[in-house]
Amino acid sequence: MKLQVEQVCWSINGTQILRKVTLEAVAGEFVGLIGPNGSGKSSLLRCIYRILEPNAGFITLNGEDVWKLSVRQMAKRSGVVLQESPTEFDFTVFEMVLMGRAPHQGMFDNETKQDYQIVQEALSRVGLEDLAERHFLSLSGGEKQRVIMARAIAQQAQFLILDEPTNHLDIRYQLEILQLVKEWGITSIAALHDLNLAAAYCDRLYVLQSGEIVASGTPQEVFSPELIRTVYGVEADVQVHPKTGKLYIVFFPAGTAR
Repeated sequence: MKLQVEQVCWSINGTQILRKVTLEAVAGEFVGLIGPNGSGKSSLLRCIYRILEPNAGFITLNGEDVWKLSVRQMAKRSGVVLQESPTEFDFTVFEMVLMGRAPHQGMFDNETKQDYQIVQEALSRVGLEDLAERHFLSLSGGEKQRVIMARAIAQQAQFLILDEPTNHLDIRYQLEILQLVKEWGITSIAALHDLNLAAAYCDRLYVLQSGEIVASGTPQEVFSPELIRTVYGVEADVQVHPKTGKLYIVFFPAGTAR
């Protein structure tokens, strides 16, 4: 599944939020969106998963305009994981994940043995098979995020959208969620705040500032003290970690002599 975003603009009440944003995510690639608060990351993702309709430009999945797909067609192609997944009803974990099978069923179809097997496999994949009968609202934040990931797996989505999925999670669950995405191997795009996590897990990055793409490339190509100073207003030391071989970044207040 290939995502193509071309010259997308979006505004609200006369204020331009996204300005001619162009990016792509090719098959199997984990793309990260980074940038300071208010840069347009979440707005862009909402355009991609059709909560917000762009004022200009287009968005396609494998060449198909997402706004011309039916709700069911879109749901078969893409899964969405948000930083919080509130629900007014206290479904069990199994019931929450089973909802991922809805796009593959007719209006009056009942769940099949195959649906149940897919749900069990999805729960096993995120390590929650023992919590299948627990109620969703009783879970920790990290467990809830893994349930939502399992629902996307059960949905058999070919494209995954993640909007700050690690916010409010402790470091263990942050690593587990992103490792799961990486191992899943499907085309994914995620808005991330933590630049070290972005450097560790993303194949390619797009940097947003004031609604525009100001840099793109691999983490090695994107992350530099100069870019971080310009976009985030802080000093940074960028090194390669000797154990992981990935970039890691140490931040300092603006103007700090190093």
